[in-house]
Amino acid sequence: MASRISELVLDCRDPERLAAFWAEILGFQVIGGEGDEVVGIGPPEGFGGPQPVIVFLRSDEPKNGKLRLHIDVNATDRDQEAELERLLAAGAVRADVGQTGEESWVVLADPEGNEFCLLRRRLDPL
Repeated sequence: MASRISELVLDCRDPERLAAFWAEILGFQVIGGEGDEVVGIGPPEGFGGPQPVIVFLRSDEPKNGKLRLHIDVNATDRDQEAELERLLAAGAVRADVGQTGEESWVVLADPEGNEFCLLRRRLDPL
């Protein structure tokens, strides 16, 4: 037997704002929360499916430097360029983490500056 990832927890300044951003990006829905301190989002099928839920936990600690763990996303219904336009319109911004410009992925940051990558390959939706 093995373990699998059921939840990813991300410390942030504004859980509601970040949850709304990532829910839009991933096609998730808000699945729970505790006031304005904790907000969870997950796929439409809810907890326990093939995708982990993401929990946003209020923290006043500032983000310092590049994250040691980041999220990679792939488009499911459009090419990378069209998905990049959608992500930028949703509030993502381009980020520079020292890439060369020759990469097949695009480095972005969410509204709180957490880096994530948009990969080129399109995946089938679950």
